[in-house]
Amino acid sequence: MELKVIAYARNGHTDKFGIPRQSRDESPILTRIVFEPEYRVPEALRGIEGFSHLWILWGFNTTDWSPTVRPPRLGGNKRMGVFATRSPYRPNPIGMSSVKLVGVANGQTANGEKGLELIVSGADVMDGTPIYDIKPYLSYSDSHEDAKNGFAEETKDYHLLITYYSPTNHLLEVLPEDVRKDIEYILSQDPRPAYQDDPEREYKMDYSGYRVTFTVDKGVVCVQNIEKSENNLHN
Repeated sequence: MELKVIAYARNGHTDKFGIPRQSRDESPILTRIVFEPEYRVPEALRGIEGFSHLWILWGFNTTDWSPTVRPPRLGGNKRMGVFATRSPYRPNPIGMSSVKLVGVANGQTANGEKGLELIVSGADVMDGTPIYDIKPYLSYSDSHEDAKNGFAEETKDYHLLITYYSPTNHLLEVLPEDVRKDIEYILSQDPRPAYQDDPEREYKMDYSGYRVTFTVDKGVVCVQNIEKSENNLHN
């Protein structure tokens, strides 16, 4: 079976580190889904604006798979079956995310051409991720009020608090407000590998043209530095 790329995702996630582990409805991060020329047809989106949420099917950047994986939220040491997780190490590198539809627009592609695109929030994908399909989310069939979350239940509300090391405060004045909100959301979700818990270790994360250096101690993120990143955006 041959999968056709119908679009590419464009957002501030220029590096894998920091990408949310799950799509989340409350995420402020916006992603542009820019259609390829063959599928840049307005008729193909007729009626889509009547839906509040969509399913997107996309491609992982990996071809390896393992029958068991170590979910990050379980500390990175406990193995579970790959089909009981959303790990990218699957037989077929296909991801699925529920996202909120913000709007339909005529944007600009990476090479400067005008292109039809969807604006969505909550996507857990990297800039440049291939999109294979888009389907409407239906609340009467896709939502189950009595659904159980298995071992994921204990960490569903996990988040960190955000603080700033005082010398970095002046950098917040030049950091765009929307980028600041995105960065704080990403940090609150704890992008670190679960097996790393050294309070003195500094982590670096690139997002939307900025590099953020931070530490984590006892559930609190301390932003140590913010500077322009050399990891340029593709969009």
